[in-house]
Amino acid sequence: MQLESNDRAAPPFAGDDHRPRPHAIVIGSGFGGLAAAVRLLARGYRVTVLERRDAPGGRAYVYGEQGFVFDGGPTVITAPFLFEELWQLSGRRLADDVELLPVSPFYRIRFHDGTLFDYSGDAEAMRREVGRLAPDDVAGYEAYVRMSERIFSIGFEQLAHLPFGSWGDMARIVPQMVRLKSYRTVYGLVAEYVRDPRLRQILSFHPLLVGGNPFSTTSIYTLIAFLERKWGVWYPRGGTGSLVQGLVRLITSQGGVLRCNSEVSEITVTGRRATGVRLRSGETLAADVVVSNADSAYTYRELVPASVRQHWTNTRINRTRYSMSLFVWYFGTKRRYPDVAHHTIMLGPRYRGLLDDIFRHKRLSADFSLYLHRPTATDPSLAPPGGDTFYVLSPVPHLDSGTDWRLTAEPYRQVIAQHLSQTVLPGLEQQVVASHLITPQHFRDELLSLRGAAFGVEPTLTQSAYFRPHNSSEELERLYLVGAGTHPGAGVPGVLSSAKVLDRVVPDAQSLV
Repeated sequence: MQLESNDRAAPPFAGDDHRPRPHAIVIGSGFGGLAAAVRLLARGYRVTVLERRDAPGGRAYVYGEQGFVFDGGPTVITAPFLFEELWQLSGRRLADDVELLPVSPFYRIRFHDGTLFDYSGDAEAMRREVGRLAPDDVAGYEAYVRMSERIFSIGFEQLAHLPFGSWGDMARIVPQMVRLKSYRTVYGLVAEYVRDPRLRQILSFHPLLVGGNPFSTTSIYTLIAFLERKWGVWYPRGGTGSLVQGLVRLITSQGGVLRCNSEVSEITVTGRRATGVRLRSGETLAADVVVSNADSAYTYRELVPASVRQHWTNTRINRTRYSMSLFVWYFGTKRRYPDVAHHTIMLGPRYRGLLDDIFRHKRLSADFSLYLHRPTATDPSLAPPGGDTFYVLSPVPHLDSGTDWRLTAEPYRQVIAQHLSQTVLPGLEQQVVASHLITPQHFRDELLSLRGAAFGVEPTLTQSAYFRPHNSSEELERLYLVGAGTHPGAGVPGVLSSAKVLDRVVPDAQSLV
């Protein structure tokens, strides 16, 4: 697949019209790579996006089977203004191409004993839900929300789009981080405000959405709670793939090129400067700027020549802590389950113990917690008439667990299917008409993520901001990183913000002519 556009449609390049515009190559077409391409085009670069798979999207790849449309990855869209910015840079409105539908409740949380809690952005509704579950914790909960807002105002609004390329950048924010108790973990901060163990789980699960363990992720990530309240949770009509296709149209309409089935084997280098890429086919493409949306560990271990790596050596890469992985079963049913919410979080019998197994001991447990996604609750068009589209996700250890998923995947799926059938999806096993699985091996082999980690570098305090792989490469001039493995981190707002950082670190196109 190769999508090209007439270069004359690109934004005007200030200065001498006869001078060639600088060329930027973007490796990978996840949300971070596509957003980077839009921003570079708006700044006057020629842009080529290279994707090794047969279609764009990265983790947001779309699967289809028998009329069912399955989002490959992200399903929670927050901070929609970050998408709106990209459309505005291209002279359009997001609503021209994509309709965002509100999701309510944001999540339905189901405890192992069947207790339900509807988590939403409605302050009064949340107060009632907390009062019903843990009446003694209402005041503490409201104090926690205020703390989340304070952390959000600094951690997201002021810092998420800033580069942390030097120790001085980090040192300047240390006093603020101390005042916001960023040295605490997410769970530790939540526990300061509420006592009920169930409410502590409800308020601390968010790091799992970005690959973090609530018991080790820095409490800066409690900002997600207020981020969702401020901007809501949304779902694009047609599925997350409609956002991917919308971004591709922005790129090609502005003169950019997307080449699928084009795998990069190496970033070419002259001295200590990135000069382009070499493809698996042997083709070499020259560039003035290279942006990698590939996994950061893969970028340094496989794409940057070892002879120029001084910081991200194999030793440093191997010592880095990586996120958990995921087991995801996509399935379509021939009947509808109208009582099931768009997002259901099904907590298992253990919380900390299960997370210890996943993150610390790297072992696959017999019990599990699940995230059940039913997009047809919001957009019925994603399934044939009378049917429902689902995916169910189980956080699991990355491949250091030693699990052979070729043997384990189907028995694990059957246990999950049985559990769903006995709880929220009665009779499920007789209703499934479409099925697709991905395991940690998929994240390693298809998405080229080291150890099959689903979210790249784990978001601990000592692996945040300056301590993550930098957006402006430590190894090479003119090499830049976007996506989950760099600053600010995983999640759709995080990867879109990583592309926004490029506006501050990539030189102006005119300066390269």
